[in-house]
Amino acid sequence: MAAVTEEQVREALSTVNDPEIKRPITDLGMVDGITIGDNEITVRLLLTVSGCPLKDTLNRDITAAVLTVAPDVNVVVDMGVMNDEQRKSMQQMLRGGHTEREVPFAQVGSLTKVFAIASGKGGVGKSTVTVNLGLAMANRGLKVGIIDADIYGHSIPDMLGVGDLRPTQVEDMIMPVPVKGMKVISIGMLKPNKNQVVAWRGPMLDRALLQMLSDVYWGDLDVLLLDLPPGTGDVAISLGQHLPNAEVLVVTTPQPAAASVAERAGTMASMMHQRVVGIVENMSYFQLPSGERMEIFGSGGAAAVAETLTARFGYDVPVLGQVPLEEKLREGGDSGEPIIATNPDSEAAKILQGIADQLSGRSRGLAGMQLGLAPAGRL
Repeated sequence: MAAVTEEQVREALSTVNDPEIKRPITDLGMVDGITIGDNEITVRLLLTVSGCPLKDTLNRDITAAVLTVAPDVNVVVDMGVMNDEQRKSMQQMLRGGHTEREVPFAQVGSLTKVFAIASGKGGVGKSTVTVNLGLAMANRGLKVGIIDADIYGHSIPDMLGVGDLRPTQVEDMIMPVPVKGMKVISIGMLKPNKNQVVAWRGPMLDRALLQMLSDVYWGDLDVLLLDLPPGTGDVAISLGQHLPNAEVLVVTTPQPAAASVAERAGTMASMMHQRVVGIVENMSYFQLPSGERMEIFGSGGAAAVAETLTARFGYDVPVLGQVPLEEKLREGGDSGEPIIATNPDSEAAKILQGIADQLSGRSRGLAGMQLGLAPAGRL
């Protein structure tokens, strides 16, 4: 074979990203050594944990990379496992040299748009809206993360078809589960048993939210979506404390009973100095084959919430979209294949895509947001 140097092989390996961390394996310290023989090149690779579920992907990608500089050789990937010191070193590097955990999205320099999806009551389709908005934004090439912050009623993993997957852990750093071009974490993924019941009170709920925000390695995200539990309880308060820069999207149905409760969710966000970015009306209508719209749950709920919150806050809180009641929208949540992915030309998918485009295309405004300023005393 033509002469090839270790430097050339290492340069080729720098194009291989760890499938979970999305960083080059050379930057992560995973390449422990390169041995070049007459007709064989051996790459010694250190996995973050033993039994890595993506070792076959790494083997394939490393082999392909080496063959770009030495096409006639036999490539051997010798896999080992990082020791504690190596994992801690990688963890510190990923955290930018910080050893203490911090919420990256709350830092002054963070460019990630954070949207909390809230509702006044359960059963309005908040989680369905969340997963479809996430996929719609990913369709536009955005790097999207989703946190299932509904600790008691977590459903995001099943809605995305990853209910049985568990995240990889490096020391006390957790890698979000990659799914459909997004990064996802849920308390359901962190339980020893999928069917285990979560029965926690306030302090434990706060710790769970903080863990998903700070112990998870999110990397560079354009958008982070948080699926909140319904109502105005502990998690909503914790979110305001840990992510005062988050903007809140309120989901309701058209009926007055749901709309009046949705106003409280919006008011709660304002009390925590967060901006309410808009209202989504789910199950807005059912379209008959004739084209006629049947308003099964009444009408005007989202418009009433938007009008009330606009008057209350002093800035515009618009209705971003009215999502129709469609069988395929419900089926997508049950099958783990959201309608945005399976039926993008359906009316519901088009409206959800439009809502996602409005949110991702917004520039940050200061109205309703906490500025961290305090009045100065007189001289």
